[in-house]
Amino acid sequence: MNPDFTQTMVLTFQVAGITTMILLVLGIPLSYWLAYTGNRSKAIVETLVSMPLVLPPTVLGFYLLVLFSPVNPVGGFLDTWFNLRLVFSFEGIIVGSVLFSLPFMVHPLQSGFGSIPPNLREAAATLGISRLKTLFTILLPNMKPGILAGCVLSFAHTVGEFGVVLMVGGNIPGVTRMASIAIYDRVEALDYATAHQYAFVLFTITFSILLLVYMVNRRCARMELT
Repeated sequence: MNPDFTQTMVLTFQVAGITTMILLVLGIPLSYWLAYTGNRSKAIVETLVSMPLVLPPTVLGFYLLVLFSPVNPVGGFLDTWFNLRLVFSFEGIIVGSVLFSLPFMVHPLQSGFGSIPPNLREAAATLGISRLKTLFTILLPNMKPGILAGCVLSFAHTVGEFGVVLMVGGNIPGVTRMASIAIYDRVEALDYATAHQYAFVLFTITFSILLLVYMVNRRCARMELT
């Protein structure tokens, strides 16, 4: 097998895995707040979280490219004080992927929190159980389908990213070239055989993951009914 093909696929799933883990850590407290808060700023936060669903990826990628550029304050600060350049780097596409896939984690988790009967939280509060302990011992165990859906959707969406990672990371082999970019690159070079390899692997893996999620969710639903 072509070493470049293997390297690109490993990088793609590495980015998707790291992005999913980061989104899970960030998504749980954010979705918890959105599900239960009565704060007036909730609508603004929900709008910002959902923007990647309707915003062209190149728009977000362009602004991240400008923001992270060393000639601008944020990019210059990161470069000067932390020796970190997010433009055309692995770290940069991780940041871009997290921002672009955020709604695919937050929305399923928010729905999961919203589906839990309020009396469970009320009973925990009556018993003097802290909110943090309630979250990890009562709420999260009762919303496993939502967590699974959020992780799978975030992973699959990151695997298929194109606009954001191309704008922020470019097309550097072994560093920022993900499978979606490699497909475009091979098609432009009229190398349809290699493009097919990338596309077929992505199609097969994402199909298998989604099928597994639907099967697991169906099984969980049947167990709840019995």
